[in-house]
Amino acid sequence: MYRCESGLNRRSFGLSLAAASSVLACQPVSRFEGIDLTGVGYARDFELRTPEGQVRRLVDYQGKVVVLFFGYTQCPDVCPSTLGELKLAKQRLGAAGERVVGLFVTVDPERDTPAVLKDYIAHFGPGMEALWAPPEALPALAQEFKVFFAKVPRKGADGYSVDHTAASFLFDDKGRIRVYLPYGKPPQALDHDLQQLLKGG
Repeated sequence: MYRCESGLNRRSFGLSLAAASSVLACQPVSRFEGIDLTGVGYARDFELRTPEGQVRRLVDYQGKVVVLFFGYTQCPDVCPSTLGELKLAKQRLGAAGERVVGLFVTVDPERDTPAVLKDYIAHFGPGMEALWAPPEALPALAQEFKVFFAKVPRKGADGYSVDHTAASFLFDDKGRIRVYLPYGKPPQALDHDLQQLLKGG
């Protein structure tokens, strides 16, 4: 879809307005509320594991719209609120929500053991999965998705928190990256973009 704006290309040295030529400047308009990533050369795939140890790649979710989010289970705010919003969005979609799967990828595999991940993701209802990668594989994964994460030392028994990119990646039902949805967007933005992808947009 394109939005086109008409403008006048006027010569500055004495030609009359009638002699000026009009030009049509057309710029693409995204169909999404988030940032349109259609066709980019990153966030193309992953190789992760379920809490049970099964390997997961994007191809395993063919036919589903995928919402992928990087975080960690001890995250106090961004992670649970993002997953909670996705749970509500799936509910608002009704039967179509069954075609949406949420993937929570931990950036803290040292503390987010398979048992911890399994218990954590269960709080957000069906159609949600927690995935992990070995610590040595995380830098390459972060580079592929252009995301940031870093430990931040703090006092207390935990010893550290984790700063990380706060955004969701949306893939269409063919496994192609389509949307980057930053944290803080209103719920209607997620609803809209999921509906677009479910319609084949």
